[in-house]
Amino acid sequence: MDKIDEIMSKFISELGYKEAFEMFLKISSGKKLRSKLLLKIAGESEISLKLCAIIELIHLASLLHDDVIDEANIRRGKPSINALFGSKNSVMLGDILYSKAYFELTKFDPSIAAVISDAVSKLSIGEMMDVKMAENFNENEQEYLKMIYYKTAVLIEATAICGAKLAGKDSEKFGIYGKNLGLAFQIVDDILDITQDEKTLGKPALNDFVEGKTTLPYIYLYKSLDEAGKTKLRSLWAKKLNADEISWLKENFDKTSSLSKAISEAKRLGAEAIEAIKEYKNAELEGIIKSMIDREF
Repeated sequence: MDKIDEIMSKFISELGYKEAFEMFLKISSGKKLRSKLLLKIAGESEISLKLCAIIELIHLASLLHDDVIDEANIRRGKPSINALFGSKNSVMLGDILYSKAYFELTKFDPSIAAVISDAVSKLSIGEMMDVKMAENFNENEQEYLKMIYYKTAVLIEATAICGAKLAGKDSEKFGIYGKNLGLAFQIVDDILDITQDEKTLGKPALNDFVEGKTTLPYIYLYKSLDEAGKTKLRSLWAKKLNADEISWLKENFDKTSSLSKAISEAKRLGAEAIEAIKEYKNAELEGIIKSMIDREF
């Protein structure tokens, strides 16, 4: 992963603007799930590492914009770029990362450039869908799944497809793997927002619901409640919760098994992902899925 960080830094330093480069260095580095995925499919080479760096720049750009939209001051347990430098600088830095990534992408095979660029268009639509859905309490499971496919899964799907193309493998099967991995990843994140504490999450617990995001566990909970319960849940949506309200939520998640249902959906998606590429007998790719869903929630 250090090699990918070096390539990313080189890309941004080549632009010759010290202020942008210094802001870029303040971005909290993540686990690089997409890069790990691509390298486990295509192996390590100069071209695969450069493609990883491009995809990571795109992902970081989307997070910069996401934090501005959400007015988030914390990212991965550290101050966000908008908290440090202001929203205007954060948006512009995101634009710089997107633009540089696209420039470097033009040097790749057109079929790979097309897959990545199409994914970024959908990713941006997913951001808009997320904002729109936060305007009202959402009880539609399919709308939510479509939104997280666009916002989260589509770039992971594109990464898997491009890795397969670089390696001469079946890109359709790896696309299924990537899509399901991305969906399961987001659902697990939804679950952890409810079950983990602030120290573990690097952000306040139950933050999604407070911000007006009706994630899959809440949709399952809503469908399981009687009318009085539905009314109560709606009344708690998009507001700061007190201790009694948090207790009510957690009690009803337990009573209705809504969290267990969401966990089961993540595991189903994970099993489909593994099945799609079983002929390749790639233990590492199976391990990515299993480590994500075979865990304590």
